[in-house]
Amino acid sequence: MGDNFEQFYTGLKNTEQQDASLTPTQQIERLLRPGSTYLNLNPFEVLQLDPESDVSEARKKYKKLSLLIHPDKNPDDRERADRAFDILKKAIATVEDPDELSRCRDVYVEAKARLAIVMSEKKRKLRKDGKNDRIDEDTPAGYAKALWVTVTKVFADREKKRKTLEERANEEKRRMADEAQTAAEKRKLEAEYKKNYEETRDERRGLGGTL
Repeated sequence: MGDNFEQFYTGLKNTEQQDASLTPTQQIERLLRPGSTYLNLNPFEVLQLDPESDVSEARKKYKKLSLLIHPDKNPDDRERADRAFDILKKAIATVEDPDELSRCRDVYVEAKARLAIVMSEKKRKLRKDGKNDRIDEDTPAGYAKALWVTVTKVFADREKKRKTLEERANEEKRRMADEAQTAAEKRKLEAEYKKNYEETRDERRGLGGTL
């Protein structure tokens, strides 16, 4: 990871540790800071909760945070407060939906599996090079950091995949709609041609035609 990420991660975790004393402005900034697009896909990140927290705990945290960032509480920063509050509402709605909650927890399962593979590969390479296979992820802090990074990546990967599938579905709908419109126009032209053909039959016969 680069220095920019290290600074971002350190700042984020320091913010979480100071949660109890954060001002409304700081909470709004936390939800709207650069890099928050993918972080906010994770409702536990938004609500600053352990992924195993139950719905009642999530609602308590939501109430606490909403009192700080509600637009009515921040009239001088209403536009940003509106955006932050929408993020907060989406997070609690996700946690309150059993299917969505299960999906989010599954992200952590996948992230842990991915991380286990990465750690195993790191250790294997160190042993192959004749070095001690102790790595940063072996410490609680190192593992927590690596898991946080991996969880964020899994959420981002799934969102990108969802958007790709959605775009494909929309494109297919547009294609089918275009084909239906083309077919309808063709039928209309054929009907008009047939009508004109029938209406001019007598005229053509009068001119000595056989049609």
